Amino acid sequence: MARYRHALPQLGDNLFLTDGGIETSLIFHDGLDLPDFAAFHVLGNPEGEAGLRRYFRGYADIARRYGTGLILESATWRASADWGTRLGYSREELAEANRRAVRMLEEIRDDYPDLDIVVSGAIGPRGDGYVPERVMTEEQAEAYHGEQIRTFADTAADMVCAITMNYTEEATGIARAAKRAGMPVALSFTVETDGRLPTGQALTEAIEQVDESTARYPAYYMINCAHPTHFEHVLADAGPTLQRIRGLRANASRMSHAELNEAAELDIGDPAELGLQYADLRALLTRLNVVGGCCGTDHRHVERIAAACVPQVRAAS
Repeated sequence: MARYRHALPQLGDNLFLTDGGIETSLIFHDGLDLPDFAAFHVLGNPEGEAGLRRYFRGYADIARRYGTGLILESATWRASADWGTRLGYSREELAEANRRAVRMLEEIRDDYPDLDIVVSGAIGPRGDGYVPERVMTEEQAEAYHGEQIRTFADTAADMVCAITMNYTEEATGIARAAKRAGMPVALSFTVETDGRLPTGQALTEAIEQVDESTARYPAYYMINCAHPTHFEHVLADAGPTLQRIRGLRANASRMSHAELNEAAELDIGDPAELGLQYADLRALLTRLNVVGGCCGTDHRHVERIAAACVPQVRAAS
C-alpha cells in the first residue's frame, strides 16, 4: 500500500536521492534492448527484471551510505497508451506493466526498512521528449495521461512524476489528471542549451502558467535532461518562482538534445564535476533537495552528487 501519499517526506528539508539515467544505463551498461527507450519493456523477461532490480538497489545502497531519503521512479516513462500500442501491448497488458513496475519498487522498499523511500509512478511525454510535436490541449493531455495515472492510483505508488515535459499544456493536463485521481504530482521540465523550454518559453513562465491553471496543485517542480551549464544562467534572476523547484536530474553531457540524438557513444561527462555543480546550484535553488541524474548518468554520478550535497544539508540543519 502507499506509504506517503498524504505526506510526501521530500517536502521537508532532508535530502532525497533519485536514480540516474535508467534507459542509458540499461542500454550501454547492461546491453539490454530498449525499443523506443521503453525501460518497462524489459519487465517481460528474467534478465531484464534482474537488471532493473540491480539498478534500483544500487541507488538504495547509496542512500543508505549517505543517510539520505530516496525516491524510486518506476520504469514506466514510456508506458502510456500510444507507446504501448506501438510496442504491441494491449490496454490490459500495459496497465499490468505499470502495476508490475510499481510492485518491484515496493518490494525493494521492503528490503530497506531503515530508509525513507518514496515510490513514484513515472510518466513521460506522449510524443518525443525533446521536440514538442503533436501538441495537445490541456484537456486532451488530461484525458490521455489520466489512464496511466488512475492505474498508479490503485497501486502502492505514493505519487506520480511527469519527467521531460517540454510544453506547458501537457504538464497542466497531467497535473489536473493527478488531482482528479487524488495523487500528488511533481512536474519536471526539460530545457535547451539556452535555458528555455523547446517551445522557447522561459522556465519560470512555464511554472507560473501551470500553477495558475491548476491552483498550484503540483507538489513541486523539477528540471531534467539538461546539463547545469544549460540553465544555471537563467536562475539568478528568476525571482520567487525558484522556490517551486525542488528537484534536479541533470544530464552527464554538455551536448544539446540534437547532439545527444546523433551520438553513437555514451558521454558520461565528469561525475565529480557534476556533483560540485549541483552543490553550487543549491545556492540559487535554495529548496533543492531532490537530486539525481538523467541521460548518461549512473551510480557514479549520483554518489558524487550525494557526497557534494549531503554536507551542505547537514550544515544547514
